[in-house]
Amino acid sequence: MQLYEKNVSVPLAPGNRNLIGHIEKALSFGLSEDEIPIRLAITSADDNQYNCEIGCLADPGSGHRAQYDSIFKLERRATESHDQFTAVHLVPTGIGAEIGGHAGDATPAARLLASVCDQFITHPNVVNASDINEMPANALYVEGSVICRLLMGTAGLVPARLNRVLVVMDSRPDEMIENLVVNTVEAARATDGFDCPKIYKLEPPLELFATYAESGRAVGSGQGVGRLLAMLRETRDEYDAVAISSLITVPEGYHDKYFSSEGDMVNPWGGIEAMLTHAVSHVLNVPSAHAPMMESREILFEDAGRVDPRMAAEAISSSFFYCVLKGLKQSPRIVVDPAQTQLPGVVSARNISCLVIPEGCIGLPTLAALEQGIPVIAVREGKGVVDCDLNILPWRQHQLIHVENYWEAAGVLSALRAGIQPNSVRRPFERLEVKTWS
Repeated sequence: MQLYEKNVSVPLAPGNRNLIGHIEKALSFGLSEDEIPIRLAITSADDNQYNCEIGCLADPGSGHRAQYDSIFKLERRATESHDQFTAVHLVPTGIGAEIGGHAGDATPAARLLASVCDQFITHPNVVNASDINEMPANALYVEGSVICRLLMGTAGLVPARLNRVLVVMDSRPDEMIENLVVNTVEAARATDGFDCPKIYKLEPPLELFATYAESGRAVGSGQGVGRLLAMLRETRDEYDAVAISSLITVPEGYHDKYFSSEGDMVNPWGGIEAMLTHAVSHVLNVPSAHAPMMESREILFEDAGRVDPRMAAEAISSSFFYCVLKGLKQSPRIVVDPAQTQLPGVVSARNISCLVIPEGCIGLPTLAALEQGIPVIAVREGKGVVDCDLNILPWRQHQLIHVENYWEAAGVLSALRAGIQPNSVRRPFERLEVKTWS
């Protein structure tokens, strides 16, 4: 099975309405029966079309798409639960977000937002920082595609106290590189009570390659994914979550170029990482996360110099893996049975109070929030290379709230949690329009 990205142009929908169904129908003609869409980004839109970048999992000649639920399947929530205030914070991987585009540098923003919520849901790209993961205590750490399905109403989350985390790693010619990963796992077991039932070494290893899309997003391609999925299916009774460490090949010189870029270069590794974990979680309904494996001793001992603070966590790590283990230790279990998603204690679409995203991001989470009536806070200071106009979408009144920074986003969350319309604390205070109905 292969992973890759496709560019697809979709004709404009009247009034930009029902975009989820509209794009799904268009892709039924633009993709083959062997291609399973696992990720969507609308990178731009004009008067004629939406430019979409689609992450695909493909098995040529298999016709496998019919075996899995579509990522475009939407189950509208009938009600909203008000028992707890639960916010979702997303920073899409691979967009070079000003805040959250590097090594866990959105963590302070996440901790701020979480402090004004009862429950907080975020994903690895926000808080993973190589050997560091300081996610909020009230956070549920789940992979991005799972958050998509949560907002779409087709999956629920069950909080976990302790997961059995299966570790999968590439086989490497240099045993030292393998030992960096193994020692990280052993350190987690010895110091954090981490539960790892087994480490599996893939032979031959995965073949993952980092590239950039036309929009500037980090994407990639991959081979050998079918063998990984087959192994995970065969061992499914042994684990509750999957942590993967594998080599991601980047063009020569990218390490020097990245660390000397002062944060201006989009992290090339994150795009294919997201595509791989989207595939694993979509197919197997398990929490998953990935860290890139050290390429060689030469790169390990290379002096990166003094780097941009947002990259510093990467510059001091040798395995980049501990953040993944800490996040998955208590990552919530995934339920997809509609009856189970309605059980007490299960977090579902009806529990989501708000979505926080960088300005300009239109993907399935944004479109799902639009359809579900979930308020969306768009943070201008956190935007990346994708800069769509969110105002083209048919939002309900006051559903889309633009803010300058995460300080302001936290204030809006506080207002929503208190049951206060955020504009009521701003000035000038507008008069209501009175219309005559005859």
